Amino acid sequence: MGFDDADLTRDAFLGGRVLAWQPRRGYRAGIDAVLLAAAVAARPGDSVLELGCGVGVAGLCLAARVPGVALAGVELQADYAALARRNAAQNATAFEVHCADLRAMPAALRAVSFDHVMANPPYFSRARGSPAPDGGRDTALAGDTPLADWLDAATRRLRPGGRLTIIQKGDRLSDVLAAIDSRLGAVQVLPVSPRRGRDAELILVTARKGARAPLRLAAPLVLHAGDRHQRDGDSYRAEIQEILRNAAPLKFAD
Repeated sequence: MGFDDADLTRDAFLGGRVLAWQPRRGYRAGIDAVLLAAAVAARPGDSVLELGCGVGVAGLCLAARVPGVALAGVELQADYAALARRNAAQNATAFEVHCADLRAMPAALRAVSFDHVMANPPYFSRARGSPAPDGGRDTALAGDTPLADWLDAATRRLRPGGRLTIIQKGDRLSDVLAAIDSRLGAVQVLPVSPRRGRDAELILVTARKGARAPLRLAAPLVLHAGDRHQRDGDSYRAEIQEILRNAAPLKFAD
């Protein structure tokens, strides 16, 4: 059926380098997508697959930072996949978006391997909560695909030495580590904390296919200045401003 234009907003990312249509109600990309894109250590000419690409914000942010990447995406929900294609066209970015279940990857994707696979898997376990009223939002935030299936699909599509990058809720770190099997190594975890002295709410995790280096837990990335909210307006630290506004890379993995 698709979204009517009246039900969409057009939002700016990376200081306006990326403009993306998103549903007013439903799943909406935000800082998580930008951080994920910033953490992918791609170079011009690399191939990148995004699992669960939604309306395409993370992939488009990556392409804006690294011109020349060969970008593909898989999105289960047809309405969101259509918006991802529309956003790619309006940002003049080549982005091959497939509407498919990642557990039944299209033949065109099964035939190739990628230098990078990135994903923002649903943050909440279906077994631990109630469905969201909006179907699109519910699929994006919980869905019916186990986290282990997300990581298996990602690992299968990586070339030897290729790198997986995901963003996830901090309280699901044990689930992420349990889903990483012997095909992946050199696992690196970056906790992301809203403020100094606060628990990490998000984690960025990278791993390389076929690597054997031990797990590394990086020092936390702190998003906001100060230890408490003191005023209205933007309070992101300068390093975070550069990532969110100026497409700076987020370097934490070796």
